[in-house]
Amino acid sequence: MTAAFERLYDPAWAASWDAVGLVCGDPGQPVRRILFAVDPVAEVVDEAVCIQADLVITHHPLLLRGVHSVAATTPKGRLVHRLIGSGTALYTAHTNADTAAPGVSDALAAAVGLTGGLRPLDPDPGDPEGRRGIGRIGTLPEPMTLRAFAEQAAAGLPATAAGVRVSGDLERPVRTVAVSGGAGDSLLGAARAAGVDVFLTSDLRHHPASEFAEHGDVALVDTAHWASEWPWLADGASRLASALGGRATNVDVRVSALVTDAWSQTFGAPDSTAP
Repeated sequence: MTAAFERLYDPAWAASWDAVGLVCGDPGQPVRRILFAVDPVAEVVDEAVCIQADLVITHHPLLLRGVHSVAATTPKGRLVHRLIGSGTALYTAHTNADTAAPGVSDALAAAVGLTGGLRPLDPDPGDPEGRRGIGRIGTLPEPMTLRAFAEQAAAGLPATAAGVRVSGDLERPVRTVAVSGGAGDSLLGAARAAGVDVFLTSDLRHHPASEFAEHGDVALVDTAHWASEWPWLADGASRLASALGGRATNVDVRVSALVTDAWSQTFGAPDSTAP
């Protein structure tokens, strides 16, 4: 099962600092039900146990930094114990799924309305075909205002408490868009160099976004981190089912609809629908 998945999202494509692959579980155990989710958190493990999933595939790693103990005295240790105790394996596909083609940003681009002909925002130098890389650049079928695009993006992504934030003139016309699932302010320079009208990503920090906005040439759309990566789950699940071929008839592949964004509520925001 993991071998079929790794042919789609090769662990060798992951960043050097990343931790991808099988976190816990026996590679030889039979798999009848798989649950895809963004985050390996307690609620997702509860869901996996409830539906009797044999394997959970998450985008975010559980153990990214050095670990010296998985004792049940810590939240992550308790998750590991719960997974092992229930016979549920955990597998992570993080930056290898980000850079894959198609990958996380391809699914994000489709969700916010970009058309075909996508190309990497930050190409992977190790890919001679130039298809892999972080982020994607694409176009809208027709020009629209920044306001209309932000509304379209919000409608295409799962709802979160933080919603979608915008920097730029809401009435400016936009057509070319760069997207990057997850935290993307390291790609602000790449977005400007690409000459796009809008850069949509997540976790934009105040100072980089403020300095970027001073130029006034590229608008910013900031989404919730979880929301920008969630569209990939269905794509990853579908591609795995196709890769399994005839074996897929014996495997139930599901996508978690749990909202595991870190922010659960907002207060004091003005009415964003006002003109």
